[in-house]
Amino acid sequence: MGLMAAFNLSAGGLAVQKARIDVTAENLANINSTRTPDGGPYRKKEVIVSSVPTSFDASLQTFLKKDDVQAAEVTGYQRSDEAPRIVHDPSHPDADANGNVAYPSINSIEEMIDMMTASKAYEANITVYNAAKSMVMRTLEIGG
Repeated sequence: MGLMAAFNLSAGGLAVQKARIDVTAENLANINSTRTPDGGPYRKKEVIVSSVPTSFDASLQTFLKKDDVQAAEVTGYQRSDEAPRIVHDPSHPDADANGNVAYPSINSIEEMIDMMTASKAYEANITVYNAAKSMVMRTLEIGG
């Protein structure tokens, strides 16, 4: 795996974690949205991540005893199919005939945990990127 592969792996990781952070922020911003243009409450957004094979050079393949490593990439987004959270609030403008309001099925604690783990993973990918960049710079100094 050349240094370019390290850049590609960390760049893919950065993109995935950024998408997770963006989606979590959108979900938290809409936690009380009871009405959307499509009708009904906001539905939680989720990131779809797929793995993509990333080849290594022969020396690293022997060391790792693997033919390839899977890099991550965002391949799309989907809306949760969880049922809305029903709250009895007859004074709410979106209350039904029984006085119930459908709120998004979003747990703020779970969303904050997702945001913190995505943030830490983002930081880890930056560390990998910076280490690879430092190795390239040292190589250029040696060769120059």
